[in-house]
Amino acid sequence: MSATNGHRGKHKVLNGSRPRLAVWKFSSCDGCQLSLLDCEDELLELTGAVEIAYFLEASSATAKGPYDLTLVEGSITTPHDAERIHEIRRASKFLVSIGACATSGGIQALRNFGNLPDFVSAVYAQPQYISTLRTSTAIADHVKVDFELQGCPINKKQLLEVVGAFLAGRRPNVPAYSVCVECKRAGVPCVMVAKGVPCLGPVTQAGCGALCPLYARGCFGCFGPKEQANTDALAAHWAELGVGQQRLLHAFRGITGNAPEFRRQATLHE
Repeated sequence: MSATNGHRGKHKVLNGSRPRLAVWKFSSCDGCQLSLLDCEDELLELTGAVEIAYFLEASSATAKGPYDLTLVEGSITTPHDAERIHEIRRASKFLVSIGACATSGGIQALRNFGNLPDFVSAVYAQPQYISTLRTSTAIADHVKVDFELQGCPINKKQLLEVVGAFLAGRRPNVPAYSVCVECKRAGVPCVMVAKGVPCLGPVTQAGCGALCPLYARGCFGCFGPKEQANTDALAAHWAELGVGQQRLLHAFRGITGNAPEFRRQATLHE
């Protein structure tokens, strides 16, 4: 996590009667942008409060900056990405990275732990034409980010809270607790205690509504590590459940595996 993660950032009131909103895509699947479009009725209210100046997922009509609030989906994976994000940052008063790709590098950050030329040669018939970076990295690794909203995909209610908070000039109220709290609130029995199923819930930030435990499956860590995640204690408990080193490695090197807390723990099991 960067030091600008949700609960630690400082925010100022946006000026003007209709702040200008921009939504940008880098290397990603578009799922987080679709979460915004999925807001439906709330999105109609949002469009009345802001001018959507740039959002190609929703409209081909675009306007140049500056922008009051910018949402960025996706990781930095190409030299062009690395240049473009600086241009966007210069044009934006506030910049919020949304989703696992933008906040930790996403599933494509698996390249960071392997041999990239081998991957490119296996996928592309003419790899010599592919221009890409050795790593897939978070937006905050390249520019100042005012807030990071985690998730794969993000929680649309949390997204509306973040946008609303910036429009109102206050701190976003996004939970810092773990998925375990969501399980308790939903009355879902702990899959590790009741069934001995390995679960990343104790170290994963809430936001999914405990979706996987609700169906008696362990959490996969889609929302990334919570604040002060004790991955050492969880890995030790998994070992007590009979989980081997290889499975521990794969568990922490998943969708959000490039987040520092998960990356460090995965390295211990290589």
